[in-house]
Amino acid sequence: MLKIDLPIQKNPLQSRENMVEAVKQIVNPLKPYYSKGKAKLELGSTGTSYSDDIAGLEGFSRVLWGIVPLLAGGKSSEVWDLCLQGIKNGTNPAHEEYWGEITDFDQRAVEMAAYGYALALMPNKVWGPLTDQEKENLFAWLNQINHVSVYDCNWLFFPVLVNLGFKAVGVPYDQEVIRKNLDRIDDFYLEEGWYADGISAHCDYYVPFAIHFYSLLYAKLMDKEDPERAKKYKSRAATFAKDFIYWFSKDGSALPYGRSLTYRFSQSAFWSALVYAGVEPFSLGEMKGLILRNLRWWFKQPIFDSNGLLTIGYSYSNLVMAENYNAPGSPYWALKTFLILALPENHPFWLAEEKQLPVLKEKVVQNSPRFIICRQEKQDHTVVFNAGYKHTNEHPHVAAKYEKFVYSNMFGFSVQKGDWGLAQGAFDSMLAVSEGDNVYRGKRTCVDYAVSENVVYTKWKPFGDVEIKTWLVAGAPWHIRIHCIKTSRNIDYAEGGFALGLENHAYIPQKPEVLLNQQDSLVKFPWGVSGIQKIYGNGQAELIYPNANTNLLNPRTVIPTVKGSLKPGKRWLINAVFGEPGSDHVINHWDKVPEVVLVNDEIIVRQGGEKVVIQKGVGTS
Repeated sequence: MLKIDLPIQKNPLQSRENMVEAVKQIVNPLKPYYSKGKAKLELGSTGTSYSDDIAGLEGFSRVLWGIVPLLAGGKSSEVWDLCLQGIKNGTNPAHEEYWGEITDFDQRAVEMAAYGYALALMPNKVWGPLTDQEKENLFAWLNQINHVSVYDCNWLFFPVLVNLGFKAVGVPYDQEVIRKNLDRIDDFYLEEGWYADGISAHCDYYVPFAIHFYSLLYAKLMDKEDPERAKKYKSRAATFAKDFIYWFSKDGSALPYGRSLTYRFSQSAFWSALVYAGVEPFSLGEMKGLILRNLRWWFKQPIFDSNGLLTIGYSYSNLVMAENYNAPGSPYWALKTFLILALPENHPFWLAEEKQLPVLKEKVVQNSPRFIICRQEKQDHTVVFNAGYKHTNEHPHVAAKYEKFVYSNMFGFSVQKGDWGLAQGAFDSMLAVSEGDNVYRGKRTCVDYAVSENVVYTKWKPFGDVEIKTWLVAGAPWHIRIHCIKTSRNIDYAEGGFALGLENHAYIPQKPEVLLNQQDSLVKFPWGVSGIQKIYGNGQAELIYPNANTNLLNPRTVIPTVKGSLKPGKRWLINAVFGEPGSDHVINHWDKVPEVVLVNDEIIVRQGGEKVVIQKGVGTS
């Protein structure tokens, strides 16, 4: 991979001044890309679900998530004059770059939130310099959001933020819209600080970097006017933090899971919002460490192009995994993490000593996202065992983003590049089946699920006449997958382990050590090891080399896999899967595969001093 040397990659991110400089290092390269009227950012030629004009507005608006706290905290920006001119022209109906009249479910409603944010946090910078006519134009353009419908999810917060901005500058605002939308968002609340992003929707990063982020903004801004709701939001966020911290590893990386991962370092925006709102479920030093380590990890990844622009992708530029709503300027939503710059220089956060993660449990159950999380602290490895959902949506690669058996901060996950064969399908951490035509499909939704202390159970149907019950016996570096397959047709199957990167920029290119026989498939590099071992069934161990750019973390990977064929009837498959960063201690661990015993109607798994019993005639354990 081409190595790009940018100033931000050398930023130590140890002080407030370092953070100020980081915003400038991200934003200043955008200056040549402002349109003639400064109301759009023209960053690329890739398409999205909305027009190029709206994509230009999106890029322009998302930069404000970083510039606003910078200016609110008393600093300056070389880009702000361009932004202010763009706001004047973009909201002027007589200007050629006018942002236009919005309609129901309009992407522009999303971007309006940034202007409510600006009006609320720094009214003197954005409202004060405007003439009376310019103020009227800005109000009229933003006020459209009070007269259109938005999606029934985190989008409900966008009108709230706009109205909070109106309130801050003393113009009419719609209190009823605020009340109605916040009441509706309460309907999405589940338990233990968790929301779904809508009714019967997924639990993913939209909980921390959207719903909680905006809730905490509201709590800070409306603490005196609406103390009851502010207290509730702060309490829920503090409770959620006790779960969300398990998604982060001590090296700063966080769990790749769900959609909108191109927003990258927005993963730590929640922690910034907690600090901004004065909520301390952990010490300021611990939250400071969470934010700074996450940013450091991200800025070491090749996420910028040679001009210093953020790209679409995850740990590298990658359109394969992108959402249909990802335009060239979309990734700048990640600037929300810099909310902490709105805190003054003498705030205790800036004076606190950065601390490591607190002591966390090796294994926890998180019921709302339907996870069992296992942590290997010494290896910086976070492994999540996932039940999935009975419902889904139409976002790209939704099965890969929400239905894999296992997710990992070390191995990431892969998305499908085509529908022909296992190389295009890239079925890591998944059982995929085919009716003999080399077109494989994995799990897209589940019919039933259960999560216990040690086992994730899910029942799913890849075909109408094929039912699969899967038990995932959680553990790290080993875990066990048990499948009971009832099929009315001949099928081929492939069970994929973790996808291991074939290169690592921190190492000199090396050839892997490979163990491959009928039962075992193992690949070992200095940076990690991935393997699978057939325990029960008719399969053959193999290595699958997926198409490039299917994995979120590594452009080229290898997936240890067990393949086989099944005739109609009821069949059992059991495989042990291994994955671990590093390699020095792996051989010892590879020899310690969990014991699996089949006795009458029971499958007994013993690992790490724990015993798990699967009743073959019962759905869950």
